[in-house]
Order: sequence, then C-alpha cells, then structure tokens
Amino acid sequence: MERHYEAVVRFFATKDRARAPDLIQQTLVKLVESVPRIAKDCNVRAYVLGIARHVLYDHFRAAYQTAARFDFSERSVADLQPGPSSILAREHQTRLLFQALRQLPLESQLLVELYYWEELTAREVADILGMPEGTVRTRLRRARHLLEQALTRLAESPEELHSTLTDLDGWARRVREALRSA
Repeated sequence: MERHYEAVVRFFATKDRARAPDLIQQTLVKLVESVPRIAKDCNVRAYVLGIARHVLYDHFRAAYQTAARFDFSERSVADLQPGPSSILAREHQTRLLFQALRQLPLESQLLVELYYWEELTAREVADILGMPEGTVRTRLRRARHLLEQALTRLAESPEELHSTLTDLDGWARRVREALRSA
C-alpha cells in the first residue's frame, strides 16, 4: 500500500478534491480485501489504479443520481461536478492543462493521467481499464487529440497553445511535484 499510495492520491486529486481522502481510503480498503485474489504475476500498481477507477465511478454514480446514466467515456468531471478546474495549479500553463483535461470525457482523462502522470505503459493502462492494448493506444491518441482541441479553445494565444502541447511531460512532472507538496 505504501508503494502505491502516492499514485492513488494523484489519481483522485483532479476528480473530487473534497472527497479524495475518503475515496483513497475506500480504494486502499478494497485493495486489502482483495489481497487473497491477487495473482502472483499481477502488476500491483495497475491493479490498485483499476480499483481506484471503480471506486471513482461508484462515487459519481452515488453522489449524482443522474450519473448512473452517464457514459463515462463521454462525460467529464466538469459535467459531474462543476467547479474550479484545479486548486493545485500554481502557474498559468498548468491551470490551462487542468482545465482542458477536466473537459475531456472521464475515460479520456483517465487515459491521459495514467499514461503521463503515472508514467504507465499502454499495456499497464490496458490492464487497469480491462481492454486490449491496441484499444488503449487508439483511445490514448483520441484523448490526446481531444486535449489538443480543448487547449485550442482555452489558450489565449497560439504560442501558449504550442508551449503547453509540447511540454506534456514537464506538466506531468510539475503535477506530481505539486501533489507531493499539497
């Protein structure tokens, strides 16, 4: 649990900051309960983040009665929970990325976060989401395209758009650092 705690914290940080501690706790409890069922060759990080995904979906379904009818591959966190794009963002580019990310369908947002923030491979993301690796790669390309479209709408200038898009790895690094200091 200690090894993957920070990944779980980062996972919930952009979804529902107020409820994040409860969601983290639920995820860890479910992990402990599932220990006897974990295969010896299992990628535990992917397994834990898969649990976090299910906890998140259950949370939104319970918290927002209409969420049971939401298609998480089409709806964003902003659709489920309007509010500021991020309390964590300390610089304009990061705020812009958070805002654009929150406008993505939730599944696309998860793909981008798992791939960039958690630095997981497409195979590991596929394990978390329970889908073929090729499907993950295709959806990740689509998610990045959707992120670019959102950034195009939000960016104040072409230069800002370009610098934001070309520094996704730097952005992910800053987000991890911001979450560690939060």
